[in-house]
Amino acid sequence: MNVLILFLFAIGLFILASQTYSKYISKALGVDPNRTTPAVKFNDGRDYVPTKLHILFAHHFSAIAGAGPIVGPTMALLYGAVPAWLWIVLGGIFIGAVHDFTSLFASLQENGRSMAEIAKKTLGKQGFVLFILFTLIMIVLVTSAFLTATAVSLTSKWPIAKLGADANSTFLRTEVGPDGTVLGVIGGIASMSVIVITLFSPLLGYLLYKRKINLILAYSLASVIMAGSVIAGIYYPLRFSAETWMILLSIYVLFAAGLPVWMILQPRDFINVQILYAGIAGMLLALLVGGFNGLSFQAPAFNVTEGTKNLGLIWPMLFITIACGAISGFHAMIATGTTSKQLAKESQARKVGYNGMLLECTLAVCVLLTVGSGLLFADYKGIVWPETGRSNPILAFSLAVGYLLNQTFGLSIALGAVFGILLVEGFVITTLDVAVRLNRYLFEEFWRILFKPVPKFFQHYWFNSALAVFLMWLLAYSNTFAALWPIFGTGNQLLAALSLMAVSVWLYYKGRKVWYTVLPAIFMLATTVFSLILLLVKTYIPKGNWALVFTDLLLLALAIAVAVLAVKTFFRLVKVGAVKQELAG
Repeated sequence: MNVLILFLFAIGLFILASQTYSKYISKALGVDPNRTTPAVKFNDGRDYVPTKLHILFAHHFSAIAGAGPIVGPTMALLYGAVPAWLWIVLGGIFIGAVHDFTSLFASLQENGRSMAEIAKKTLGKQGFVLFILFTLIMIVLVTSAFLTATAVSLTSKWPIAKLGADANSTFLRTEVGPDGTVLGVIGGIASMSVIVITLFSPLLGYLLYKRKINLILAYSLASVIMAGSVIAGIYYPLRFSAETWMILLSIYVLFAAGLPVWMILQPRDFINVQILYAGIAGMLLALLVGGFNGLSFQAPAFNVTEGTKNLGLIWPMLFITIACGAISGFHAMIATGTTSKQLAKESQARKVGYNGMLLECTLAVCVLLTVGSGLLFADYKGIVWPETGRSNPILAFSLAVGYLLNQTFGLSIALGAVFGILLVEGFVITTLDVAVRLNRYLFEEFWRILFKPVPKFFQHYWFNSALAVFLMWLLAYSNTFAALWPIFGTGNQLLAALSLMAVSVWLYYKGRKVWYTVLPAIFMLATTVFSLILLLVKTYIPKGNWALVFTDLLLLALAIAVAVLAVKTFFRLVKVGAVKQELAG
């Protein structure tokens, strides 16, 4: 099958949805461009900061587009290209983008409050406590899975011969593997690049937000920093063990989560998003050129039997493996935790929320088509689903980018692979620091529930940031990426289901239509609950992984409790509405 078929169909459907369905949702929500946003109302220079649309879009998109839309489609390709494509496209349009947009809008209407606080208003104190607990667990799973994936990918190596080079004619540093094969060290360049970008982020943040430099200069500086980081990586690559990287990244995230958003978070996203935009543009162009030149899939269109053998039943496991490319509960945390506090105009919510998700879906489609056409399927299975050793889907994607750019534009495979891994790494780390910042907010809310008054020590953002980082590191250190991804994916999609339920009740309370959030909520709840049950009885209990058994059971109990509470609240509101109508009649 030619890649152009699925590529053009996906882009066409995304454009159509952006121009039609998103505007219908906006009208149904009652978006008012004249209403004052929380960022303007509560501008404090730290968390509430009115931000220009293109900068906020960059921050929001790079925060939501971490490893998820790359790792998920790469892993789910095992089921075949067509099933994964269908879920990304249709799920993104009717579920994921609606989830992001409606969550962001509800937070705007509630003064930038988090999804947990929205649940408190709609479901009462019980709903608030349950949502806080669920979200705390969920974000620990997000950060631990991404920390593990990052640490493994920063140590990536691949045979020089398969990169179309030899040890004396490549810019990569090399080493000899246990079997005598000469390996190119791909991860070392990305490692140095990540550090350089991080070190220069405060300078760019200062110039952008304190000195108010113009955007042309800001983009130019960001480009210089980005290019300089790669050059530094080529000449001075860093090589640490995966365990050391976990510690170093944890230390970085600790500081990033406590500092003002303008100092590291926003300028880092501003730099990183240029790599992501360039990556998407490069993949789009390569797929177009390759498609017109007859580029076809090396992966099968349907491979359900093998996918089921390794991952489990196509429903629900495909739908939780692609954990961000179609819908992601983590996005609600970003939308209500940081984005809603930076949106300058309410009319921009659709562009940031709905269209931001469609752009992530576009990235997921590009990843699926790139890996499916750029990498030999045998190599793909050996990297992502090895019989022995660690799964490394980020390496599979990076190599696929290298091979695709080589086939279409003649670019060096090694250079393309380095670009691919850079494309992922900056955004995974950005997701880590955003997620830990969100967990810091949630811990602060949780202590307010437990203590009256809250001890001063528990109020300090450094304490809450450190707690979030320690839990992230502990779970990542004690589990492999392959073990963490299914429970992360399930928890992530379950959080999306619960967010949709809370938003549905909120919309009904406001007297607005709810079918476009209720139907996705029901589907995602059924999918994720079934997934939790399958993982528990088929994987965690048989393998004796008691930490994940406990996590699975806790997520299941919290999800059922929130679902029951939401249904009771919904029917109570329906009953109250019916009584009011009867009295009015």
